[in-house]
Amino acid sequence: MSEIVNNKVADSGIVSIDLASLLPANEVVLFDIKPYLFMELILKEKEFRAALISIDWSIYKDKVVGIICSTDAIIPMWANMLIVSALNPFVSAVYFGDENKIREQQILENISKINPSDYANQRVVIKGCGETPIGESAYIAITQKLRPAVKSIMYGEPCSTVPVFKRKD
Repeated sequence: MSEIVNNKVADSGIVSIDLASLLPANEVVLFDIKPYLFMELILKEKEFRAALISIDWSIYKDKVVGIICSTDAIIPMWANMLIVSALNPFVSAVYFGDENKIREQQILENISKINPSDYANQRVVIKGCGETPIGESAYIAITQKLRPAVKSIMYGEPCSTVPVFKRKD
């Protein structure tokens, strides 16, 4: 007689959320302000504006762009605004910062779009220890977002979790 093996994790009704799945697949490219500075340190408005006009912005078509300055220069806010204004017709999104900072902002944006009522009274596991590094801010944001609606929040894998929150009914 064969014995039926039940998958207790599958039968538990636990909902698993992998935060890595909230990261868009878009390519991230960086726009470095440094080459457009006088002596790579000083922003001269007239020369900066002329340099921006000469750039072929179409190379950024449908990309996610991060604006950075890889040198220790003081960049006025309006300079970033000029860059965004030039990029806007071409890109899918523009952020300030390197790829890690951009990915953090993207995941936070996607967490903000989650409807907590979709998880009402559910037992939720926020997956951890995956191949894609996810910053602390994402785990904080998802906990804040779901806590009012869920029955419980756990961290880890459904077969081995750390309890984070359990509603006392």
